[in-house]
Amino acid sequence: MGFRFYFWAGSLARIGRKPPKLQDTQIDWNAYYHYVKSKYSKVYAGLLYSYAKKYTYIIENPSLLGTFKDAKRCNVLKALVCLSKYLGFYREFKERLKDYGIKWSQPDCLDAFLRIFNNNSDSLKAWYNNAYSILKPNEKLLLRFALLTGLRKDEAFKSYNLIVRLSKQGNLSQYYNADLSVLEHFKFKELFLRRTKNTYISFIPEALIHEIANSKPVAYKNVYRKLNSRGISIKFNEMRDYFASFMVRHGLIREEVDLLQGRIPKSVFVRYYWSPSIKDLRDRTLKALDTLEQTFHISNKC
Repeated sequence: MGFRFYFWAGSLARIGRKPPKLQDTQIDWNAYYHYVKSKYSKVYAGLLYSYAKKYTYIIENPSLLGTFKDAKRCNVLKALVCLSKYLGFYREFKERLKDYGIKWSQPDCLDAFLRIFNNNSDSLKAWYNNAYSILKPNEKLLLRFALLTGLRKDEAFKSYNLIVRLSKQGNLSQYYNADLSVLEHFKFKELFLRRTKNTYISFIPEALIHEIANSKPVAYKNVYRKLNSRGISIKFNEMRDYFASFMVRHGLIREEVDLLQGRIPKSVFVRYYWSPSIKDLRDRTLKALDTLEQTFHISNKC
């Protein structure tokens, strides 16, 4: 979930200890990179690392965050918070943020309403058809896989390529449980279980798994370059949103969709009492996926 920042004008009393003044030479950046890479996805770890290294000087004067646009400001602050935890002065850095009047704030209800109101499923279907028409066969298969799993972009590519690799090794059964028609992401913790964003299982028809197993690996940079060269944006997040809404409309309850998208709510009911039948969830999910394929006319393409 994204955040915004509000900067209060006026001087505020200094309280608590100040974070130490940092020189670039005082930080072992190689060690820090390994630290963030062990906690976050490769892409997000790279973002945290690059922004922390580039904007370390802002720790001493957080008011400089006000010079950035909202999206970049958010990422820079996240990077500096992560760096302060690594270096052991997170509490002091939090106090300094308070001194400069910098506060976290959740997106308001209007933002959520506008996202819902401006949603256009027909637009997504048109995008899917345009993207599909210019991609290679294995890339088309990846696009279909991402839509039918509701996985995040990085997760979709990792999962797809893992299927290909394990199949060539004769070890696909370690990942795909054919009896339950489910990809068991949780067995590969280093790839799919992270501090904040996880994915545990994905129900997928066995026929699609076999198609993927007999294809070639797919690189995100190749898909991005191909679509970008034609002026087509990347909409994996929108496909994930569409998947969630579609599944709720076609037989799944919210808690089940949360489970399929890697969210385990903190509610007592879900964590201690909710015990869905996996086979029943499989049947209803596969039925909904069949309808989703028909909605996007995928079965006629592949």
